[in-house]
Amino acid sequence: MSAVFVWIETFEGAALPTSWEALGAGALLAEKSGGALTALVFGENADAVAKEAGEHGATQALVCADATLKGFRLEPYAALLTKLVQEHQPRAVLAVATTRGRELLAASAADTDSGMISDVSSLDVQGDGSVVATRSAYAGKVMSDVSIDAAGTQFITIRGRAFRPNEAKAGAQAAVTSVAPVLSEDQIATKVERFEAEVGTVNLTDAAIIVSGGRGIANNPKDAPGDAGDAAVWKAKDGFANVIQPLADVLGAAVGASRAAVDAGYIPYAHQVGQTGKVVSPDLYIACGISGAIQHQAGMRTSKVIVAINKDKEAPIFKMARFGLVGDLYQILPALTAELKKRLGK
Repeated sequence: MSAVFVWIETFEGAALPTSWEALGAGALLAEKSGGALTALVFGENADAVAKEAGEHGATQALVCADATLKGFRLEPYAALLTKLVQEHQPRAVLAVATTRGRELLAASAADTDSGMISDVSSLDVQGDGSVVATRSAYAGKVMSDVSIDAAGTQFITIRGRAFRPNEAKAGAQAAVTSVAPVLSEDQIATKVERFEAEVGTVNLTDAAIIVSGGRGIANNPKDAPGDAGDAAVWKAKDGFANVIQPLADVLGAAVGASRAAVDAGYIPYAHQVGQTGKVVSPDLYIACGISGAIQHQAGMRTSKVIVAINKDKEAPIFKMARFGLVGDLYQILPALTAELKKRLGK
């Protein structure tokens, strides 16, 4: 009981990039426990994804390319994972804390009567073989260390961008073993008819740089049509388009927002960062006109570098920022964008 399983999440036959971060976290546990780092690849194009997993550090791969696993459905995925855990008794099972990763590991942990730790940001193995994981609590205000009895398999989901993926090595291979599915199609209640792509969505979770706007975006000195209420919304939308987006474009960044900005109708919910939005951990987070309420901090406090731009020098965001600029964002952001264009040759 020393192997470390890592579920490689895929969509339409391609691995999600964050899955390689899960392999990076799994490598830390496998090295200390002396077990094999085993990739679990289910569904469409599984053999090709298993080959990629080998290049990203997996020494073994358990593969099932059965048609019942083409699209993610909890019943067949959980049944197969549970069977593999019962047969191999791994030290731990890891996945990225996406909606699917949390759902799959929680179901299998329940089926095997095992413990589970969610959304962890660091891992360590103790002398008795138990894994100690660090995760945030109380909306990110404190960090807690959690451990599970070393006697059983430990299910763990990791926070995206919290672990570095292993360095890819071209030509490295994992020993691949094909496994059979557990459920047949007539035993699966859920059916997937189709996927519909959403136009204009933003992938904040994987973004290395995020430029976010808050309620302060409404303080646009431009005149706007309509009554006072309409004018405030118009100014804020204009601000996201004319000062936030250009900076994001220069940096190759995603655009985020606080809940206040989303609730006010300045920008769609898909951009919301915080306790009730996306939890992000980019290398650089630029907060523009965001006061830094605890609900927003819960979604971005693990960012590597935080830059705050706000008129209010007492705004809570400055307490967690590495760099802070006190002033009008409508003066600072255009100047910053222009200077970055020069320096980056854009």
